[in-house]
Amino acid sequence: MCTLCVIPARYASTRLPGKPLADLGGVPLICRVYARAAAARTTSGTLVATDDDRIAAVVASHGGQALLTRSDHPSGTDRVAEIARITEAEIYVNVQGDEPFVRPADIDALVTLLETHPAYAVASLYHVMDPVTRDDPAAVKVVCAHNGQALYFSRAAIPYPRDGGSSETLQHLGLYAYRREFLLHLAELPDSPLARAESLEQLRFLQAGVPMLMGRTSPPAGPSVDTPADLAKARALLAAESMPPAARRGCPKRIDTQ
Repeated sequence: MCTLCVIPARYASTRLPGKPLADLGGVPLICRVYARAAAARTTSGTLVATDDDRIAAVVASHGGQALLTRSDHPSGTDRVAEIARITEAEIYVNVQGDEPFVRPADIDALVTLLETHPAYAVASLYHVMDPVTRDDPAAVKVVCAHNGQALYFSRAAIPYPRDGGSSETLQHLGLYAYRREFLLHLAELPDSPLARAESLEQLRFLQAGVPMLMGRTSPPAGPSVDTPADLAKARALLAAESMPPAARRGCPKRIDTQ
């Protein structure tokens, strides 16, 4: 089955303008995302879908492939849908352009999930979230049916522990896989008040009655980059990873053998 990995990337990010070109350990952010996405084993190719010549040029200079798309897309999925209209693949994986720590294994698991469940046109992933971030609106939560189908996504803490008991909270990992037929008819989906209220494009699918299958994975290895603070965290994490193991652990104490 032919699967294409598409990385939507626009220059005009509200909270971090020019984000795809931000330096991350000497490499542009978008190129780090590209390299990790391209390492997936289940995909036939990887490309960046962008509205900006500067992003396309940087990707090409690092040996990647980029295609210019319209600048008026309301979401990353709409940008992937434009790519689906001009390419031939059966499954398209949408890797967010601000995920420098995306795991190739997660992409492979997501593709396998959609391949083995032909009744679904859309699939994504979740992980059990840290309770500390439960009330953070930037952390998107999901609740699922017993069969793994998504019931709802929210920036609010769901489910709400009404009686004060603890409950497992699931955080959505912004990685999607779609069948081509779904993307070709994406524009036909009705407007979604839920998606507008929560600013979550996946609610557009659910409110239109499109079932979405969710798979479980482990928490991400590093942050997505949405703000200058996120960028600083990502830089610090990469710097720590580049240190020798002894430096990361701290120097061992001297052992007296006398």
